[in-house]
Amino acid sequence: MHTFEIISGRTVRDILSEERTAVLRIVASAYRAHEAGESVNPDSYFLRFPDKPDSRIIALPAFLGDDVQLAGIKWIASFPKNTRKGIPRASAVLVLNDYETGYPVACLEAASISSARTAASAAVAAGALRPGGFTGTRIAVVGGGVIARNICDYLHASGCVPDSYLVHDLDEPSGQALAGHIRTTQGIPADFTAELDPALRAETVVFATTALAPYVSTPFRPGQVVLNISLRDLAPEVVLAADNVLDDVEHCLKADTSPHLAEQLSGSREFVNGTLAGVLSGKVALSGDRPVVFSPFGLGVLDLAVGAFVRNEAHRAGTAVEIPDFFGETSRW
Repeated sequence: MHTFEIISGRTVRDILSEERTAVLRIVASAYRAHEAGESVNPDSYFLRFPDKPDSRIIALPAFLGDDVQLAGIKWIASFPKNTRKGIPRASAVLVLNDYETGYPVACLEAASISSARTAASAAVAAGALRPGGFTGTRIAVVGGGVIARNICDYLHASGCVPDSYLVHDLDEPSGQALAGHIRTTQGIPADFTAELDPALRAETVVFATTALAPYVSTPFRPGQVVLNISLRDLAPEVVLAADNVLDDVEHCLKADTSPHLAEQLSGSREFVNGTLAGVLSGKVALSGDRPVVFSPFGLGVLDLAVGAFVRNEAHRAGTAVEIPDFFGETSRW
C-alpha cells in the first residue's frame, strides 16, 4: 500500500521502443475515454522566466478512469537552447498517484513518454485523416528534433508509409540526421531541403518545431493533411482556410496557438470541425474539399495512459526500482 517506485529513462525507452503498436492503441483508447467523460484534465500550468522567453516548465495534472484508474502529473521542461549544447530540448518526470488513497506510487522519467504519446497521437490522426492510405504520397517534416524523429517512427509503426519523405530544418545537420534516420530505419527515400516551400507542397506536412509565432501564411490545398504538432507555425488565415480537428477544443484554444489566433481573428469557433475522438468514432465528418489541419494541445491523460502501461511492463520485467521507506509515516498513530 505504501510502496513507491522509480522507473528509469533507460527502462522507459526500452519498453516504448518495443511496444509502439501497443502505444498507438493506448493513445487512441485514451482519446475515446476522454471524449466519453472518463477523465479529468485541467488546464496545463506554465512556469515562464522573464529572462528566458523561449523556455518554460509545464505542469499537466490529470485523472484517467477507464481501465487505468490513476491520477498524476507530468512536469516537463522545454529549454530550446539546450540543443546548442547537444542535449535534448525537453526533460520530464511523471508522478502517478493511486486513485483510492491519493498516495504517489511511482515516478517515471517522462521525456520519452511525452514524445511517444505526442508521436502516437500524430500517427493516429494521420491514419484517421487520410483513410485512403499513403501510397503514392510524400510526407514532409518541418523540424528535425526528437519529437519529429518519434513521429516518423510511429507513422511507420501505424502503417502510414509514404513513397518518400522530405525534411526541412533551419539547422541543416539536424534535418540531415532525421533524413538519415528515416532511410536507415524505414528503408524509404528521405531528402533534406533547406527551403521551406517544397516541404509545404507535400501531401502530408508535419510541423514539429519550437516556433513561438506563425511564419506559414500560404493556405494549403484541398487533400493535404497537416499535423500541426508544434501548434504555432500556422498563421490564423491558414487555419481558417482548412477543416480543423483538435484533441480538445477548450485546451487548444488558448496560449496563442494557431487555432487560438484563428478564434481571435474570426470571433467564433465555427472553423473547428470537431475532435480526433469524434473522427475515430465517425461522429465528425470532414468536407473533403479543403485541407485538414490536426492541432493537438497535448493532454495529460495521454501521459497517464502511456505511463501506466510502462509501469505495468516494468513490473512484469522486474525493472521498476522500489524505494524502501520513501514515506516517513505510514500510520496515523
